[in-house]
Amino acid sequence: MSKELLISAIKVSVEAGKKILEIYDTAFSVELKDDESPLTAADKASHEIISSELLKWGFPILSEEGKAISYDDRKKWENYWLVDPLDGTKEFIKRNGEFTVNIAFMIGNSPLLGIIYSPVLGTVCAGFNNVVYSLSKADVDGLSFESLHQYELHPAENSSSDEIKVVASRSHLSVETEKYISMLNLNGAKISMVNAGSALKFCLLAEGKATVYPRFAPTMEWDTAAGHAILKACGKNIMLYPSNTEMKYNKPSLVNDWFIAR
Repeated sequence: MSKELLISAIKVSVEAGKKILEIYDTAFSVELKDDESPLTAADKASHEIISSELLKWGFPILSEEGKAISYDDRKKWENYWLVDPLDGTKEFIKRNGEFTVNIAFMIGNSPLLGIIYSPVLGTVCAGFNNVVYSLSKADVDGLSFESLHQYELHPAENSSSDEIKVVASRSHLSVETEKYISMLNLNGAKISMVNAGSALKFCLLAEGKATVYPRFAPTMEWDTAAGHAILKACGKNIMLYPSNTEMKYNKPSLVNDWFIAR
């Protein structure tokens, strides 16, 4: 069933992306949620499309734009979907194209599979069972078990073994992140910077186009779960900082601690 879940999630991410782009090309309005984060019609529409499809599998959904679900209820879940219908709403509002649809399927407190779809780029990055897949939206219509293997990703090697390519958030570069980058410089490493919005940073790590993603600013579980699954599928990981323990999910608080993905 796991591959069926993966293919279903890939297809619905592209469907949600189509709706997001329709709204992206209009004079959309922006609301503010209780936490002062922005919300658009695209966030809501993507959530509805994804939920209507994924609920058919019989597993609960924890989504950024879904209703609040208490920990007393969530802690009983063995399997569930963890979804960010529009990751990078700030990038969407800025119209720089660096926003994604993130879908992960969870087992307990860990991601089993993950999908990150970029509507503007038209690319899908997906990870499951020690394999990362890279597809275009044109590949998705006829996607099947038999055709999936054609899209296995073979990450590029870093151009220099002693070069560290740091990928940082375009909208959330904290003072602590800047200090971490300075520390790498002090250790004598050759540093280059790669900026990207939303979960695209995880795709750059999976593709070998970046080495490390330090995040010393708040994120939520739906921001990282899909990327975490993809990284694990290619032998990488997300480790909390400074404890150096693997990130876990479905916590009483859905806010993530600081982390380093590499």
